[in-house]
Amino acid sequence: MKKLARYLKPFTFMLILAVFLLFGQAMCDLNLPNYMSNIVNVGIQQNGIENASPEAISANGMKFEQTFMTDEQIDYVDSHYQLVETGGNGQKYEEYLKKYPLLADEDIYVLKDADKEIRKTLDQAFGESAWTFINTIKTVSAQLPQSAVPFEGSGSDDVDVASMDFSKLYALQPLFNLIPDSVIEEARTEALKNDSSMLVQTGAAIAGSFYKELGMDVSKIQSRYITKTGMLMLLIALAGGIATILVSFLASRISSAAARNIRRDVFNKVEDFSLTEFDRFSTASLITRTTNDVTQVQMLLMMGIRMICYAPIMGIGGVIMALRKSSSMSWIIALACVLLICLIMVVFVVAMPKFKLIQKLIDRLNLVSRENLNGLMVIKAFGTEEFERNRFDKSNRDLTRVNLFVNRVMVFMMPAMNFIMNGVMLLIVWIGSHQIAQSSMQVGDMMAFMQYAMQIIMSFLMISIMFIMVPRAAVSGDRISEVLETEPSIKDPENPKQFLDSRKGYIEFKNVSFRYHGADNDVLEDINFTARPGETTAFIGSTGSGKSTLVNLIPRFYDVTSGEILVSGVNVKDVNQHDLHDQIGYVPQKGVL
Repeated sequence: MKKLARYLKPFTFMLILAVFLLFGQAMCDLNLPNYMSNIVNVGIQQNGIENASPEAISANGMKFEQTFMTDEQIDYVDSHYQLVETGGNGQKYEEYLKKYPLLADEDIYVLKDADKEIRKTLDQAFGESAWTFINTIKTVSAQLPQSAVPFEGSGSDDVDVASMDFSKLYALQPLFNLIPDSVIEEARTEALKNDSSMLVQTGAAIAGSFYKELGMDVSKIQSRYITKTGMLMLLIALAGGIATILVSFLASRISSAAARNIRRDVFNKVEDFSLTEFDRFSTASLITRTTNDVTQVQMLLMMGIRMICYAPIMGIGGVIMALRKSSSMSWIIALACVLLICLIMVVFVVAMPKFKLIQKLIDRLNLVSRENLNGLMVIKAFGTEEFERNRFDKSNRDLTRVNLFVNRVMVFMMPAMNFIMNGVMLLIVWIGSHQIAQSSMQVGDMMAFMQYAMQIIMSFLMISIMFIMVPRAAVSGDRISEVLETEPSIKDPENPKQFLDSRKGYIEFKNVSFRYHGADNDVLEDINFTARPGETTAFIGSTGSGKSTLVNLIPRFYDVTSGEILVSGVNVKDVNQHDLHDQIGYVPQKGVL
């Protein structure tokens, strides 16, 4: 199969372009679940608010948040927020007043320009503060009257921060200031047990409450985020679709052109064969190698270009993206991969030996069909229709039986793949739902993890298809290479001689002997005669005595084993075959063309 790789060299640029497009397609497909996760986590659960650190916050809100921060976090937050006092003036103040209506009555803090890393640190600080506050309230809620509870559910494990009542919250600020540092520190330690994404999600929910307090339209923020993310997903899906179409086009062009070149070279090679090579390769086998075998290689190229590069990228990328979503469920991916590899190996071991057998059985079926079509009159004359019918039926049934066996193996593989895939989905939902209940995972992350798991399994499915196609195409490739690498036993001399005009028309056999390749005895032995121009020379003998073989030695369809044949005074081995055939008029026993 490697020897046929040279047929891909003219399409190197197209192959590189196809791989580049496949990489782009894989990146698009891998990013879609991530954006879907963002729509669920941020767009729906966080009302479109991406960060736990608010863009702006009331002075009372900032005081409340810093109550549950460490000294280092307070200093860091103060350095990145600026105080905007009510009653100010200037264009900047007017912009703030329009965006944050609460500024007309109260002072607010506004976030300064912050890069991604600064925002990440601020998110961590506000997220920790939110969960420290929640854990603290759970501890002291028993000591508070129900009317003073700032939000619903504070006495249970299910806390609804979206229902926060700021009038109650700020009224409790003197109480918060009296809470011992040890209680707050214990609450912070408990908060840090949560996943960072959960810290940010809760912090973002509280940030949404601060935005409402500022007079901002939170529903508009949510719809803007979902629309923006949805449009981005559409663009990514469109880019992936375009890449898929272009890759399919390139794969079809490359495979079709390579198959055309292989067929051309096989045909040209066969035209140079002598009868010795035709004795080695039957006509039926050469037909199969030129048609069916080339088609197998073409199918491998067309499917392989699209899958061999795409499947590993999707598999590896899916694993990386899944682990980023939830490393605690990585064992599910590992289990699925092990089961899939075992399944593929079983299929490979069972089906592989049958592919070579299928090609041989196709050869046999072509041979029987060709003999029946060519010898139809002889079959009718001798009344052997029933015998030939049974012979064809046997070849047909043998091929059908092997094909059915291979197809049954393939049919078994698909339900097994689906069973593994559905089992993995159920396992992810089961484990993920428990983690969501424990606040260690978000709903969107679980949905994305399911999508990545499915992509990983589908990549293994594509690899399994290639495992099936590659061995069969490899068998066909070896059969094609066998023809292309066969050197004709009869070659033209490096320094050809010219025919002698003085001996024009003379054919002389001098001590000629001949035996077929692999035979133990000579068919012709020590033949001597001269056929002169203007005379008729006939060979008479029983069937199988070597008459046709003797005549085939003259145009060098076979080469003599010993002795020499002279045409127009020159040994036929010392002249070009084209020049030799120009000297001879040959009428075969049966006209084909």
